[in-house]
Amino acid sequence: MRRPITRALTGALALASAAALAPLASPAPAAADSVIIGGAPVRSADTPWVVALSSRDRFGGIRAGQFCGGVVVAPTKVLTAAHCLGREVLGTAVSEVRDLRVIAGREDLRAPGGQEVPVQHVLIAPAYDPRTSSSDLAVLTLASALPVGHVIKTAARGDAANTPGTAAAVYGWGDTTGAGTYASALRAAPVQVQPDTVCARAYPGTALGGRYTPATMLCAGDAKGGHDACQGDSGGPLVAQGRLIGIVSWGSGCGRADSPGVYTRVSEVLPTVADKL
Repeated sequence: MRRPITRALTGALALASAAALAPLASPAPAAADSVIIGGAPVRSADTPWVVALSSRDRFGGIRAGQFCGGVVVAPTKVLTAAHCLGREVLGTAVSEVRDLRVIAGREDLRAPGGQEVPVQHVLIAPAYDPRTSSSDLAVLTLASALPVGHVIKTAARGDAANTPGTAAAVYGWGDTTGAGTYASALRAAPVQVQPDTVCARAYPGTALGGRYTPATMLCAGDAKGGHDACQGDSGGPLVAQGRLIGIVSWGSGCGRADSPGVYTRVSEVLPTVADKL
């Protein structure tokens, strides 16, 4: 088993990739170790709750500084993965990133339009453990409110949307092939919620990889392979039955039948920070 990786790129890798691709017409890679594999383009007008996290200072300007995804759960609140805001991704403390923003209402990162809203405050879930990726969740407070129509409902404990076999979709601007082919336009891939036993078998916890923990993690993927999140999709939403059920967190490879995606289980982890929403 290959070592599980988070789905966010580091600042150094993103800038190096951007420099390498600058003379070309194709877009530069994003900054996250996750990507939408086997997906299709979607319109931001149909998915206004999907946002991009951006820092041009850390990740360059070719793709508007995108390095992770996020999801709007209140007019001034965005959820993302806690690991997106760590030193390993940003290359510095998040408090030192002066131009941290969310980009809303813009499906093509190279195009104008939409809104770029500064992040005013960052809250990491109190139980987040960067060694195990448990409770991989952060809440961003925006400097100004987005329209109420941008907000998506979140799944509560016991929600049927978390049931194995439920059809879901994962959204992001990440790698679309697993080989560094990053999208500039928002994409979505169809997946299914998988039984916890599937991810427990894929990620038992070894010297080479992490352990799947059902209490804070959700398993989703394609039993036949070919559909998944990938580099650049970290922090993005997993949605089922019109509700947010997961946040892209980590996995092994992209689109592999034997290695489903691991998501932060929103119904269990969000209540630990609900008083901040």
